Amino acid sequence: MLYHSTNKQSSPLTFSQALLQGQAPDRGLYMPENIPRLSDHEIKRFCRMEYHKMASVLMGRFIGDEIPRDVLDNLTRDAYDFEIPLELVCDKQYIMRLDRGPTASFKDFAARMMARLMNHYLKREKKRLLILTATSGDTGSAISHAFLGLDRIRVVVLFPKNEVTPRQRKQMTTLGQNIHVLGLDGKFDDCQALVKQAFADPVLRNLNLSSANSINIGRLIPQMVYYFYAWSRLVKHDEKIIFSVPSGNFGDMMGGIMAMKTGLPVEKFIIAVNDNDAFPTYLNSGTYDKIEPSRNCLSSAMNVGHPSNLARLVALYGGMMDEKGTVHQQADLSMMKKDIWSTSVDDETTSQMIKECWTKHHVLLEPHGAVGWAGLQRFREQFTESHNTVAVSLETAHPAKFPEEINRLLGFDPELPPSLSGIEEKEESFAALETNYGAFKDYLLTGFS
Repeated sequence: MLYHSTNKQSSPLTFSQALLQGQAPDRGLYMPENIPRLSDHEIKRFCRMEYHKMASVLMGRFIGDEIPRDVLDNLTRDAYDFEIPLELVCDKQYIMRLDRGPTASFKDFAARMMARLMNHYLKREKKRLLILTATSGDTGSAISHAFLGLDRIRVVVLFPKNEVTPRQRKQMTTLGQNIHVLGLDGKFDDCQALVKQAFADPVLRNLNLSSANSINIGRLIPQMVYYFYAWSRLVKHDEKIIFSVPSGNFGDMMGGIMAMKTGLPVEKFIIAVNDNDAFPTYLNSGTYDKIEPSRNCLSSAMNVGHPSNLARLVALYGGMMDEKGTVHQQADLSMMKKDIWSTSVDDETTSQMIKECWTKHHVLLEPHGAVGWAGLQRFREQFTESHNTVAVSLETAHPAKFPEEINRLLGFDPELPPSLSGIEEKEESFAALETNYGAFKDYLLTGFS
């Protein structure tokens, strides 16, 4: 299995090379040259598998013979030691709670697996890495916890100081050891731009940089698994399923689309975004205009004006988009529309969904999950035939990460999961940095050369 760049100007790499390198030298994102197709028999076998075994089988098709199967089995068993609840709300509509990992976020699924894969390869090759990652909320905490204490990897996390919740911030800034955190007076897109520029800077090549953002293919492949898991637990025989995915940088969405291309029987993917609506506009018009600066919404982790992984989606449908959002070759939008339906959800509707879900169904959502749930409700209103199909909306973070918003809307604080208990009392430390590449470059050269 080889991986090529979406910008088509870099040589193909093996999975381990693409994983450790992160972003291609031409600033493109790595994608498998051919997505393996599972047979119906192989997919049906998932119904009898535990999650970690399902992950080993599925990921093995993308890793090939680079890791022995028994070693991969052990890595997935170690990574996935928490539950994945599928909660029936009403009328064949489910919430898949991806918030039971060590940082109470869906990012744990990818981060924990990627850390184990990277550590496996680095030990084998006796190498070291400096991970650069930008976060709009949960990625930073998930990566920080997943890589904490690994002696061959140091991590630098950049986050927008004014657009993460205190609990999200403290999950990153209270760890220390090999985790270094930078707060910027800017947007997530600014943080991400600095990371991408650093990867393309030849002066920094000796730092052996890599990425743990969803620009790294090692983040996407593990995220395919929970879509197969939901189907295997909820759908009988060969029936299809609908997924509603709250989306920001589109890594979670791409994991789902790749699962479908691998053979998962999906009727439709609903891509629900907040006011940063560049994608639904593109899907409906064929014209892509990134949003600069990104719009600040309650669903803060989705405040992304130009989703990096959109380049992968465009490539998967036969087009080409560069890292700046310029479309060089148009994707097959008719085929994309066959698979995907997208909508933009404003803050008023987000709040309304949180209140309605609680008062009508006693189901607690946080802002990102509420965007996904709102997208599903709109889709079902417009396409009534979908009512006969099992539908799953993804809840991507624990409501306790957003206590101020839950209290404002519902009048109580969500119960803390064990992963967040006591975090307010911990001392935090992070560096403030201006949103300037020169300052960021100096920080890296001074501290990590």
